[in-house]
Amino acid sequence: MPNTRQPPLVRPVILSGGVGSRLWPLSRALYPKQLLPLVGERTMLQETLNRVADPALFAPPMVICNEEHRFIIAEQMRQNGTPAGTIVLEPEGRNTAPAAAIGALLALRDDDDALILILPSDHVIGDVTGFHAAVTTAKAAAQDGALVTFGMEPDQPETGYGYIRRGDPLPGIDGCYRVARFIEKPQAEAARAMLAEGGWLWNSGMFLFGARAYLEELERLQPGMAQQCRQAVAHGTVDLDFFRLDAAAFKQMPSNSIDYAVMERTTHAAVVPADIQWNDIGSWSALWQIGAKNADGNVTIGDIITEATRDSYIRSEGPLVAAIGVRDLLVVATEDAILVAAKDRSQDVKTVVERLKAAGRQQHHAHVRVVRPWGSYQSVDAGNRFQVKQLVVKPGAKLSLQKHRHRAEHWVVVSGTARVTRDAETFDLHVDESTYIPVGAAHRLENPGDEPLRVIEVQSGDYLGEDDIIRFDDVYGRVEEKEKK
Repeated sequence: MPNTRQPPLVRPVILSGGVGSRLWPLSRALYPKQLLPLVGERTMLQETLNRVADPALFAPPMVICNEEHRFIIAEQMRQNGTPAGTIVLEPEGRNTAPAAAIGALLALRDDDDALILILPSDHVIGDVTGFHAAVTTAKAAAQDGALVTFGMEPDQPETGYGYIRRGDPLPGIDGCYRVARFIEKPQAEAARAMLAEGGWLWNSGMFLFGARAYLEELERLQPGMAQQCRQAVAHGTVDLDFFRLDAAAFKQMPSNSIDYAVMERTTHAAVVPADIQWNDIGSWSALWQIGAKNADGNVTIGDIITEATRDSYIRSEGPLVAAIGVRDLLVVATEDAILVAAKDRSQDVKTVVERLKAAGRQQHHAHVRVVRPWGSYQSVDAGNRFQVKQLVVKPGAKLSLQKHRHRAEHWVVVSGTARVTRDAETFDLHVDESTYIPVGAAHRLENPGDEPLRVIEVQSGDYLGEDDIIRFDDVYGRVEEKEKK
């Protein structure tokens, strides 16, 4: 009888755990760069999902993310029309080696011969057809037991990437080579020498291998990590549409990258060279490099006026930005922060984020507008014993049933219809109507209509911190969490 077994599909495992601190102030901990539309109308995560949407080559994707981003990611996948996959929640970041192991363990639950493609969620790939061709080549090598990385053809002596020395061709697989050597981020002189020598590739951080093959190497090289990953999956729980890893087991494992933990130590490493218009968008200067430039070499996004300005990246998410007589600058304006930096110092933006953290400031953590599963809120004003916010509640959505120990709230409906629960009573408010929520009252706000509900909330009290909440009921499974509203 003829063999009717279908060729195995590749299971994309998309890593979405980073915070993108080098792209501050647009990228924040609660809304990092992969969730933003930095290079087009779709977010970087959505673009990544679209690259692996071919059902002839790829199985439904798995996304591994920080649990704080789960509702945003689920909504972006829904908006994108992505087939239902698995969203895996990490309690803390532990780098790529454990994430790949988690992806491998979960993929093996569905397919004993699973092949997994590890993809960061924040890369740009201009040549999707070439990317699919590279994946097809890597797939053939992975079926023979190779652990494959994708090497990008370098076009400049970049010091921000690791390098891979291409070795001998892998027998029987055209376009795939053994890895002869890995070099971590080199100094400029060494990078220039490697570029002149040829045969060196940028290490892209994308990998394809058999799930079982990767786990076997991890168990040999990092047995403790492998065991903790197994425990985190075995004791994980289903939470709505998410798979929540066991926090106790996951937090015990060391943080390490796939390169350090496995690829630089295995004898099965292979590389597929690829020229696919790739960029990892690791800085604002990278966005200038790939952006559409005007006659003066400027990339401008938003409300921008330039005069005698050249070779700069200027972006505004709100206020008008005027630049006069400057060159090689990065200027990024949001509602609550402005970045001005020399283009060749773009990697140092991370230092500013660390200083904000150390000072206890919030501009590194959240934007003025904060997305929640029920909608969003935006700070309007704040002062001694008061705070004003605009709440936007999506149609059919509702906040948790909750109470506060230290603050009262006044709600004024600006548009839509609000259904209010206040202790034992439930009632509707319409445009220009308002109500008062006393300290300690159990309350809930919901939108019964089919249009967004907009409410101005005035908080008053001796403590207005985001952790002043007792939650009783929540449709998003957050009863044990602290509401950040």
